[in-house]
Amino acid sequence: MKIYAKIRFYWGAFVISTIVALGMIPLITIFPKYKGTIMHKLNRVILFLMGAKLKTFGKRDERANLFLINHQGIMDIIALEAVENTHFRWVAKKELFETPWFGYLLKNGDMISVDRENKAGLVKLLKDTKESIEEKNRAVAIFPEGTRAKGQELLPFKVGAKVVASKLNMRVQPIVIVGSKYVLNEHNKTGHSGTIQIHYLDAFDVKDASKDWYDKVKNNMQNLINKIEEEKGIQR
Repeated sequence: MKIYAKIRFYWGAFVISTIVALGMIPLITIFPKYKGTIMHKLNRVILFLMGAKLKTFGKRDERANLFLINHQGIMDIIALEAVENTHFRWVAKKELFETPWFGYLLKNGDMISVDRENKAGLVKLLKDTKESIEEKNRAVAIFPEGTRAKGQELLPFKVGAKVVASKLNMRVQPIVIVGSKYVLNEHNKTGHSGTIQIHYLDAFDVKDASKDWYDKVKNNMQNLINKIEEEKGIQR
């Protein structure tokens, strides 16, 4: 079984890299007006080839312009893009924009880069987010943990998302993704066929929320993850 899981991982990595390099990047470059639809369709192809299924719970709030999502790995992005056809503007660390293939995808997809080592990074994030919602009419998706978690326990939330949401009076919707790490685990390099669950939590306007809203979001997300683990035995 371990060998099979390793084969599944490398197959998944091959599928993702190939479709990104030979499909997504050329197509969004040639047809920039259809970036969202191209990303949506090709991410669905990736899931199909990897033997992964999607199941959603709740609904996306169409008025929400900031989505806070837990982060297990690259499958989180693939799954959400496969479900949504609205061309999110993802926030990613600056280093990813400099990587082969995926760097081109982020740049050509007009995503937001953030430099966590630079104090000016938060100012840029605020400016780019404001541009996204006021000029580009694109909702922003961010992983408040800032990096991939190794297990089901959420990492501490970075302050950036809270500051941006509060400064811009955004409407926030948390999203919990479960099962993505089982489909493709980038830490131990294993893969499986499985179902990725996407849970849309209740959206809210930050201006009407309590001062500790950010902590409450994290607690609600963790509680849901724990509940799913206990009730349905989602494999990690």
